[in-house]
Amino acid sequence: MQDNGELKYWIGLAGVPGVGKARIMALKEHFGSLHDAWKAPASELVRAGLDQKVTGNVTQYRDGINLDDQLKLLEKYHITAIPFESPDFPPLLAEIHDCPPLLYIRGEYRKDDENSVAVVGTRRATAYGRQAAEDLVYNLALNKITIVSGLAKGIDTIAHRAAIDAGGRTIAVFTSGLDIVYPPDNLKLAREIMEHGALVSEFPLGTKPKAENFPRRNRILSGLSRGVLVVEAGESSGALITVNFALEQNREVFAVPGSIYSAMSKGPNKLIGEGAKLVSNYTDIIEELNLSVVSQQLVMQSVVATDGIESIIMKHIAEEPIHIDEICRNTGLDASTVISTLAVLELNGLVKHRGNMTYSIKQGH
Repeated sequence: MQDNGELKYWIGLAGVPGVGKARIMALKEHFGSLHDAWKAPASELVRAGLDQKVTGNVTQYRDGINLDDQLKLLEKYHITAIPFESPDFPPLLAEIHDCPPLLYIRGEYRKDDENSVAVVGTRRATAYGRQAAEDLVYNLALNKITIVSGLAKGIDTIAHRAAIDAGGRTIAVFTSGLDIVYPPDNLKLAREIMEHGALVSEFPLGTKPKAENFPRRNRILSGLSRGVLVVEAGESSGALITVNFALEQNREVFAVPGSIYSAMSKGPNKLIGEGAKLVSNYTDIIEELNLSVVSQQLVMQSVVATDGIESIIMKHIAEEPIHIDEICRNTGLDASTVISTLAVLELNGLVKHRGNMTYSIKQGH
């Protein structure tokens, strides 16, 4: 566990409504230490520059919390609390306006996680959006780009999962305390993310996900990243809030184009019209961010089959999903043979089932 020192007073003051980084630093300058600021009477807090409302928030909050108990809870959940002034605080996040004064991390945030891209989008991903997110993220993760997202259903979940499948790193930013996984359906995914990256939040333990927490979470999504990729989003999607933060923070904005008839493509298409970088390949993102591509041998694994059926089927599968019926027509094979062979190819990591009995080549092969 990290050295307690002033840490528990960072935890205390950072949890007070209306107290951000600027006010904490002002209190530290006035009192000389956050310990003295935390213990100060209301009248002295006012003299330090806090207004009556925020002063009331401080006194009410500190009367209802035991900071030593908070430290014990952090230790119980293996959570690290990192103050803004710590050298371990993510440097990209430290650059932004309204930077959180304290960050809670469960898992491990590394120096190389600065090479990161935030991936955002709708909770109601189409088959196209799902494939685009999977393929782009998988290849970014293969190239040592950390994937940042918000653990929500839809594009967020797809992005985290694709990064893990690629053996890469991913970071989930919470709208709650790190002891509360939201949505609960993603509890297993959250545990996997801890093993391949980190769970991150500015909210104290016990904080439940509230509507007003989502925009605050989104500024951290973009703040931790060099760029933001929008895969699918409606015109009023919350993903576009992240884009606004990205623009304020001087981050790059990327968007996946989609059909003019798809409601889920209206957001990205509009962003492209306003100047966002159109993305048709993961290299578009890497080149724009001036990140190096990891040298890879993207050679198809040899397919060994005594009767050559696997090789025949593989010749008819590309990046664009193809239906089993079409494979049958193109190869002249019966449906049962095609289905059983595709099952073997998927187990071997050569093809990917895209739903509705369609298959495509597995990225990286």
